[in-house]
Amino acid sequence: MFNQIDYRGKIIKVIHKAEEIQKRSEQIRCQGKSIVLVPTMGFFHEGHLSLMRKGRELGDDLVISIFVNPAQFGPHEDFESYPRDLERDLQLAREIGVDAVFTPDNMELYPEGFQTYIELEKLPNHLCGLSRPVFFKGIATVVAKLFNIVKPHVAIFGEKDYQQLTVIRRMVQDLNFNINIIGGPTVREPDGLAMSSRNNYLTLKQRPTALTLYKALVKAKDLLKNGVKDAGEIIQVATKLITAHPETGIDYISICDPECLDTIKTIDKPALMALAVNVGKTRLIDNMILYP
Repeated sequence: MFNQIDYRGKIIKVIHKAEEIQKRSEQIRCQGKSIVLVPTMGFFHEGHLSLMRKGRELGDDLVISIFVNPAQFGPHEDFESYPRDLERDLQLAREIGVDAVFTPDNMELYPEGFQTYIELEKLPNHLCGLSRPVFFKGIATVVAKLFNIVKPHVAIFGEKDYQQLTVIRRMVQDLNFNINIIGGPTVREPDGLAMSSRNNYLTLKQRPTALTLYKALVKAKDLLKNGVKDAGEIIQVATKLITAHPETGIDYISICDPECLDTIKTIDKPALMALAVNVGKTRLIDNMILYP
C-alpha cells in the first residue's frame, strides 16, 4: 500500500511495500518513460538533494529510497543511533520534485529466513572494507534488491562514498544489470567539510578537527603540484597534519588506483587519495582525485 502526501500542491507517493513499487515501475516502463533512482538512508543534506536534482534532469520519473540498511552495519556501529527524520525528508523531496519515495521497513527487505547476499571478491579488500568487513556485502545486497524492486534505467550515487560507487559499478557490470550508474560530485560545507549525515554527531569543538580530512587532501594536491610524486611522503604529511589535532584516530590514508583501488607508490597518473578518520566517536571519510 502507498500513501499520497500533498506538500503545497505536489503529490508524492510514499510506498512501503516492494510489490507495490514494482507494479508502479512496470506501469511507467510500459508507458515508455524512464525511471531514475537515488538510493539514500535519509536525513537529507545538500549532497543528497544535489543527486535528486541531477536525477530530475535525467529521467521522467524520479524515485528515491529511504532505508537505513541494517546489513551494512557491523556490531557496535551506529545503526540504532543513525539520524532519521522522515517528515523533513519528505518535505525536501517534494521541493525537489520527487515523484515517489520507497520507505520499506527491515522485514520488507530482510524477511524471516532471508539468506541470500552478494559479495565481491576484490574491491572490498581495500579502504573501508578492511575495518568494516560486512559493509560492502550489505551495500551490494541492498542495492541489488532496490534495483530489482524499483527497476530504474538510471541510478545515482555520491562520489564522496567513492569505494561504494566503485563496488556498485562493478556489481552492475558483473551481474549484467541494464542500469546506467551516475556519480554525483562531493558537496562540501563552506569550510570544506564533506557533507554527511554523520556530521550531525560532531560537537563544536570537534569541527576544526573534522576539517583536517579536507585540509590533508588539499595539502596533497599542493605537494603534487610542487613535484612531490612519492605517495608515501604525501601520506606521511597528511598523517602528521591530522594527528596534530585532538580526538583523531586514523583508520586509513591511502593513495590508490581509482578503478581497482590497489595501492600505488608513485603518482604518475591520476590517483585516488582516500581517507577515513575517527573524530571522537564519529567516523568520517573523504577523497579526492590527484592529477600529476
